Amino acid sequence: MKLPAFQDLIIFENDDYIVINKPPFLATLDERVGGAPNILRLARQHYDDIQACHRLDKETSGALALAKNPDAYRNLAMQFEDRQVKKVYHAVGWGVHEFDGLRVERNIETTTKGKARLAPGGKHAETLVRTLETYARHTLFECLPVTGRMHQIRLHLMYLQAPIVGDKTYGGEDFYLSTLKRKFNMKQGEEEQPFIKRFALHARQLTFAGLDGEPISVEAEYPKDFRVLVDTLRQYS
Repeated sequence: MKLPAFQDLIIFENDDYIVINKPPFLATLDERVGGAPNILRLARQHYDDIQACHRLDKETSGALALAKNPDAYRNLAMQFEDRQVKKVYHAVGWGVHEFDGLRVERNIETTTKGKARLAPGGKHAETLVRTLETYARHTLFECLPVTGRMHQIRLHLMYLQAPIVGDKTYGGEDFYLSTLKRKFNMKQGEEEQPFIKRFALHARQLTFAGLDGEPISVEAEYPKDFRVLVDTLRQYS
């Protein structure tokens, strides 16, 4: 993938914080193996002391906060620890579901392979789920994680039998346009590609308090792949 210019990702900046709209397929921090490019490395080409205050999965797009100085980092880290940060995610899931502020409480434990699972003996995990739009075979959800467990939204939507499109780790199949479009013809010898080449999860909004106590609320637009997916589902619903 072509690396974006870090400055082009910024959707909010003040003396203490930067919030970016993270593109999919770019990790927040160094991964376990190798020295692949990531958001923090890109940021440190411009800001020496910058730190990521939280992380998004590599495939997840959306609002990601970074702190420019140690005081700002501590301030936001404490808010995350005390569950004072409001995070809003949008996800496209399989099936047609009408949820109105449904509260999912299912414990989660991490496994040794960088995955997680629902388990009674795991840590408390809580997500609020609301339906935004329904389509022929899919639903656009708004998800508010109260806790911040690994892969929490993905696991909780799987539990609701609404796994995220493209999330094959947790029960979500790829979506192919041919399943909706009756006269869908491929050129001879071509193989149909999934409509979105990742799981359809986007961090839509992030709200926290700055060092002066004033609220900072930032909304991240959908990236092209997520926007086109939603537009297409609307078109064929």
